[in-house]
Amino acid sequence: MRISAKGEYAIKAMLDLALRDPDTLEPIQDIAKRQSIPQRYLEQVLLGLKRAGFLHSRRGSSGGYRLAKPPAQITVGAVLRAVEGPSGVGGAGRSGRAMPGDAAGDLVALWRAVSEAVDSVVDGTTLEDLRRQAFERRALAKPMYHI
Repeated sequence: MRISAKGEYAIKAMLDLALRDPDTLEPIQDIAKRQSIPQRYLEQVLLGLKRAGFLHSRRGSSGGYRLAKPPAQITVGAVLRAVEGPSGVGGAGRSGRAMPGDAAGDLVALWRAVSEAVDSVVDGTTLEDLRRQAFERRALAKPMYHI
């Protein structure tokens, strides 16, 4: 399974916003800089996420983006489908027609199982889960000093 740059950027941007104050609008240039995403490309990604109902935005010098829903209500799978399309998440295996006796036909059940497993993980993981993991990682990364 492959996630496109667009899908990865969407998850990174959404997690970035989930880690911020939910009432504050984050300027796109700040998100792009923190996440090392080209700003022009991020604009397209965020526009798609806004159309899908995941983001609120405001234009102007005091504008920016914020999540439209709490992080616990947004799954990674829903974000990926918003930018990749419905078949962009768990589509494992190669497309094409399997002929009788062709090994590709024998693998259909395997690819279906892989696809269902991927869907299960991304649909069972929320931005809140990722947010919590990020905070835990950062807490563990702080040095412990003994006096």
